[in-house]
Amino acid sequence: MNERTGSSFDDFLEEEGILEEVSARAQKRIFALQVRDLMRSRRISKNKLATMLETSRSQLDRILDPDNTGISLDSLEKVAHAVGSELRISLA
Repeated sequence: MNERTGSSFDDFLEEEGILEEVSARAQKRIFALQVRDLMRSRRISKNKLATMLETSRSQLDRILDPDNTGISLDSLEKVAHAVGSELRISLA
């Protein structure tokens, strides 16, 4: 084993007590980027998506904000369906 190899980054985040928070933000960022890509490819504006979801543009911005991890699964699923996709959750 290489003596210069330290702990993993996940171990570091766990030691700092922020692993769950960082992981949640990373997952939310991935979701937001995927939705943005689907919106572009299907030519759906934020205003149009908000209308489809029967919500305001500012609420949609909160849903897609990577730092806002307190969004319900129901809301995420509605967004996914509105852009022609489905929300999948898995454990690794």
